[in-house]
Amino acid sequence: MDFTLTEAQRELAALTRKILDSSDTPWLDLVKSGVLPEQPDEFGVLEQCSVLVELGRAVSPVPYLPTTVAASALAEFGTPDQRERWLTPGTVLSVALSEAGGVKTTVPFASEAATFLVAQEEQVFLVEAEQLEITPQELVDGSDAGSFAFSGTGEVVPGLSPDWLITRYTLGLCALQLGVTERALELTAEYARTRVQFDRPIGSFQAVAQRLADAYIDVAAIRLTLWQAAWRLSEGLDAAEEVATAKFWAADAGHRVAHTAVHVHGGTGIDMSHDVHRYFTAAKRNEFELGGATAQLLKLSAAW
Repeated sequence: MDFTLTEAQRELAALTRKILDSSDTPWLDLVKSGVLPEQPDEFGVLEQCSVLVELGRAVSPVPYLPTTVAASALAEFGTPDQRERWLTPGTVLSVALSEAGGVKTTVPFASEAATFLVAQEEQVFLVEAEQLEITPQELVDGSDAGSFAFSGTGEVVPGLSPDWLITRYTLGLCALQLGVTERALELTAEYARTRVQFDRPIGSFQAVAQRLADAYIDVAAIRLTLWQAAWRLSEGLDAAEEVATAKFWAADAGHRVAHTAVHVHGGTGIDMSHDVHRYFTAAKRNEFELGGATAQLLKLSAAW
């Protein structure tokens, strides 16, 4: 297994970071630049994860993850008509993977999506937004979501299983979490170097230094397990255990890194207008979406 990033990954990551640093309309500019390609299969899992890491670093509220997961699914499994209608650059797609009381819930970017891939038992249905009565929801990080009742009417996407969608969406959450925790740690380390108490930078105190060292190891674990799972998927290998392992570390280690960032920042860390709070809430969402650490351990124990 080679963890060296490909040239395409490095270039996509650099372009994404440049756009996010300078653009007031990041989604449109990501589409125009080709980061979201005209053909969904132009970039694979590894390239998509490189983009997602950058989106996590910027905590950017763009619908890249649900759109690329849905587009990749349609490119591989969709009928010619489904691909022709929905695989167009800039079209926002979403996936409905979670359910509570018979209602699809926390569907990402529900107000923006033109169509949805809805997981229902052993099938996936393509359902246009205009066919649904969507109730707006706001997630912990303030991002757009929605819920809707689904009666099972829609076009079946032949051969596409809910597990396929869940696996790839879960991997994307891990990539976002890597970006979130990497940047949160950088901000926290910088704060510890410059915040002075008792005539010393707080980073020189043993307790603070130890927490930052632990966070560094946690971020490394998120990074390692993410790329291991992504590589197996990119090679067409079974990656169910690797994705569950990556999500465990994204949740468990992500929890610790997020809390370290807030604690080291002190009172600033609980200021909802401060950048570190944005990273905290993003990390919490990525931690629990599609199952937290305990849920992933249960998956792994069932597999073993």
